[in-house]
Amino acid sequence: MTYEVVFTKEAERASARLDRQVANRIEAELDSLAGETVPDRYVKQLKGNDDPPFYSLRVGDYRVVLQIHDNRLVILVIEIGPRDSIYRKF
Repeated sequence: MTYEVVFTKEAERASARLDRQVANRIEAELDSLAGETVPDRYVKQLKGNDDPPFYSLRVGDYRVVLQIHDNRLVILVIEIGPRDSIYRKF
């Protein structure tokens, strides 16, 4: 059971602005997460967002904010950015 990774337009723009090496690491981590049967075991749920919950995936100094939709087997990537600025939005 593999999840599909879908990027919002904002996440696509953020990914395009990243250094290619960092973007490749993030893509590899997302692919690894998509192959898990229970992906929410490997991410941290952000406080204050319960319906639907937002999760944070740590990739070095960067964070990927995402939602996991188990009923549709989709991981929706909301935002990508450096740790110090990404949590201000969420």
